[in-house]
Amino acid sequence: MKQPVKILHIDSNHPVLWDRLVAAGFENHEDYKSSKEAVEAKIHEYHGIVIRSRFKIDKTFLDKATNLKFIARVGAGLESIDCDYAIEKGVHLIAAPEGNRNAVGEHALGMLLSLLNKLNKADREVRSGHWNREANRGYELDGKTVGIIGYGNMGKSFAKKLRGFEVEVLCYDILDHVGDANARQVSLLELQKKADVLSLHTPWTPETDKMINTSFIEAFSKPFWFINTARGNSVVTADLVTALIQGKVLGAGLDVLEYEKLSFENLFTDDKTPEALQYLLQAENVLVTPHIAGWTIESKEKLAQVIVDKIIACCNN
Repeated sequence: MKQPVKILHIDSNHPVLWDRLVAAGFENHEDYKSSKEAVEAKIHEYHGIVIRSRFKIDKTFLDKATNLKFIARVGAGLESIDCDYAIEKGVHLIAAPEGNRNAVGEHALGMLLSLLNKLNKADREVRSGHWNREANRGYELDGKTVGIIGYGNMGKSFAKKLRGFEVEVLCYDILDHVGDANARQVSLLELQKKADVLSLHTPWTPETDKMINTSFIEAFSKPFWFINTARGNSVVTADLVTALIQGKVLGAGLDVLEYEKLSFENLFTDDKTPEALQYLLQAENVLVTPHIAGWTIESKEKLAQVIVDKIIACCNN
């Protein structure tokens, strides 16, 4: 009789993930609370592991995972995994950007419309007893040029949401020929020359780390609105704050911050609130959400479904 594939789940997910794996004949085990060291002590017993971002899957972990065939991350990015070393050891890497791309696209659009129309600012003022109409006169999205950096699953989803507006959508990506009917692929120089809005949809890599800094922002020909639903470490927050103060950035919608812990479950790495973050939290032209762009009721199930399909396909090959 063929030995069942044993999978260790170290983060909780939508129950459809567990149930479908059981139905497909996999042997599931859970451990949502043990330390990384405790999980390392038993990982050699498993053929697969399902994670979100509780801890980093590094060389030490991978060296102990002597029977590991795959790592499945219920999310879009794989930065919590030493991907090169995992691949070197023959471990198949699975992610699910298809599962929450719609949620991210909708969240980015919601943030942009809120910033342009000053919805959150106006709401706070009315709740405080102030009826300020002229001070909350907003901007229309129609007629603007939207620049998207990173034109994969998330960028394409955002561009699709923009089809109902009279806007020009430009995209820049390190890969060639990714543009489509929803966005024209251009050079970074052209995007920086024309964009009224910049939306970031890149993974966190050595190339994108601290990419949005003073020199990058100053290369834009016009003041622009900035949306980041990608990764916080791609932005130098202090430089963004300077640009907001100077009016080079007209407003910012930030679902992610460079101060987040790797697990994304907590914001601070220590007890001190950085000065730049203090500014963001008080600024009227800044909208901040707690890394929830891809975190909808629907995406939780979609992510699970995508991961199951990929695990089954991986183990059947």
